[in-house]
Amino acid sequence: MSYAQYLKELLTPLRVYDLGDTANSGELEAEGAALDQMGETLEEVQREMLVSTATGRGLEAIESLLARRPVAPTLEARRAALAALLRIGGDSFTLTAINDNLKGCGINAVAIETGTPGRVQVRFPDVPGIPDGFEEMREIIESILPAHLGIEYVYWYVTWAMMEKQFKTWGDIEDISPITWEELEKKVLQ
Repeated sequence: MSYAQYLKELLTPLRVYDLGDTANSGELEAEGAALDQMGETLEEVQREMLVSTATGRGLEAIESLLARRPVAPTLEARRAALAALLRIGGDSFTLTAINDNLKGCGINAVAIETGTPGRVQVRFPDVPGIPDGFEEMREIIESILPAHLGIEYVYWYVTWAMMEKQFKTWGDIEDISPITWEELEKKVLQ
């Protein structure tokens, strides 16, 4: 229901106003239109002020406060990445906190202690090879991890054993051609 209708329904029982095609009706229509527009603006502000519901201006405003934008392909991943980046604080240097903060990269990166003091490994368990957008992720990772730590990036690749488990013959692979190696790797991981 529009505010104009609401105002008219509110005033009708008083029987003081002629709400047909009169100046009173026109005034209520104008006031109702202004209130409708204000209501839409308030709904947008309410939606955009929370990371979990923002879709546009709110996310852009939060990103403008950060040194780097998260690498995230979808709206949900962007929201999760921003939430993780906003959680970074002065007490974010335990391994658990660091791994939680690494989610701000927009991809599931995991830091692992190596056993050598001052060194950690960063792995990308869900992505074979070097992830897309790695340079941006590397900058974010290195700004999240304490500066005194040496970082070793560890990548993994699809093996022939993994391929043989998914595809029994070359014919199975040829049935889905044309396909790039990257697309084939993704099919192996499904």
